[in-house]
Amino acid sequence: MLFGLETEIFVLLAICLLCACAFEFVNGFHDTANAVATVIYTNSLKPTTAVIWSGFFNFLGVLLGGITVAMGIVNLLPVELLIDQNVYHSVAMVLALLLSAIMWNLGTWYFGLPASSSHTLIGSILGVGFGFSMMPEAGDGAGVNWTKAQEIFASLLISPLFGFGMAVFMMFAFRRLLNKEMRDQVFSEPKKNQEPPLWIRALLILTCTLVSFFHGNNDGQKGVGLVMLILIGITPAYFALNGELDPTPMKQNIAQIEQTISKIDTSLIGIDEKKQLAKVKEATGDLTNVLTTKTKNGKINPDDRLDARRDVLVINNSLKKLMSSESVNLSDVEKTILKESTSDKTGLRRFTDYAPQWVVLLISLSLGLGTMVGWKRIVVTVGEKIGKQHLTYAQGASAELVAAGTIGLSSGLGLPVSTTHVLSSGIAGTMVASKGIKNLQAKTIRNILAAWILTLPVTIMLSFSLYLFFRWIL
Repeated sequence: MLFGLETEIFVLLAICLLCACAFEFVNGFHDTANAVATVIYTNSLKPTTAVIWSGFFNFLGVLLGGITVAMGIVNLLPVELLIDQNVYHSVAMVLALLLSAIMWNLGTWYFGLPASSSHTLIGSILGVGFGFSMMPEAGDGAGVNWTKAQEIFASLLISPLFGFGMAVFMMFAFRRLLNKEMRDQVFSEPKKNQEPPLWIRALLILTCTLVSFFHGNNDGQKGVGLVMLILIGITPAYFALNGELDPTPMKQNIAQIEQTISKIDTSLIGIDEKKQLAKVKEATGDLTNVLTTKTKNGKINPDDRLDARRDVLVINNSLKKLMSSESVNLSDVEKTILKESTSDKTGLRRFTDYAPQWVVLLISLSLGLGTMVGWKRIVVTVGEKIGKQHLTYAQGASAELVAAGTIGLSSGLGLPVSTTHVLSSGIAGTMVASKGIKNLQAKTIRNILAAWILTLPVTIMLSFSLYLFFRWIL
């Protein structure tokens, strides 16, 4: 017995963690081109130096990035799937989504297509959610947290369009704001084996650094979310709740919630709202019972932590639905109290939305090391095949500045975004800004669009099929 697990389960846990690291490793070399293509093709850094530099800042990005995006990934799945008492069901979930994501990433990398690791992972999670909705234990047929899915879809759809438009704007801004001498320098094509002027080189290295850091900040958190899915699903006694925190403050959060929802006039709300209100009352009662009778030495008993997690998730999800309903007569002040009582800073979710430091470090190393290998295939596509001309300094700087800003903003908002799509669309925007749409290579654009369109349906079907298969054999 290791970590309270049978040897067989421990082996499956190790396999799942290895697959999570493999996904992040593949993500590293699959997406490295987004940061290093411009500095390599403008001779600002040598390829080996560029990928090591990028790998280091990817590592730092994960290490310092927080876990908001990670929890967004975790919360895509339904509560029922995240608190399934059957360990083998959890193993089926994580193996299905990890293997489908790895297979698609490796396939698109082999053919040199800058497909999105974010789309790949989210498609894999959705496929597992759909597969779970067919299982008898799925509550009300729930398979996907559609509210969270809509937020993520909007982010993934808007970000490349934003990247394209802003890159065009940046090109025009360079033309308008720089004097003639600087303009002539920045809009010229790099000369073979010759470094650019110092100020241009410094700008391009800075943008490479920012894209690398924010890629780790955003994409690395997805890996952290994956590992937390594994740990919560297979070893809930250790990881369902943050064991470092004293659960006593939960009682105050629960009291605030119960006091606030007691003010809701049930004669004004519909059947769905009454169901959500009943769920909150039942979950707060259960959680109060756990905190009162099932704790020892200031900690919730290991066997009861998964139930406590379920209660927190149910309370949070149901309160969100109640607060969004127009028929629920809560004031803005009362809604603020409920939000604070369930927040990840001062409320109940600070006990569920967390990641141990060793998990963050593990993913940091996997992404950073992955960044240092396998980068060349997609670098060639990004640097040579999107446009018909060689990248100018202005194009490289514009695309990277837009990518860094977009990814950084998305990370701050807790939304996963596709680094690949933002940068590829940014480079396409700079090509169009230079010589119009005829400056794009139609075949490459078609291939990238095909990968963009196919990623979600393919990974959904793949992970859906794998989930059903693993549920059958495990």
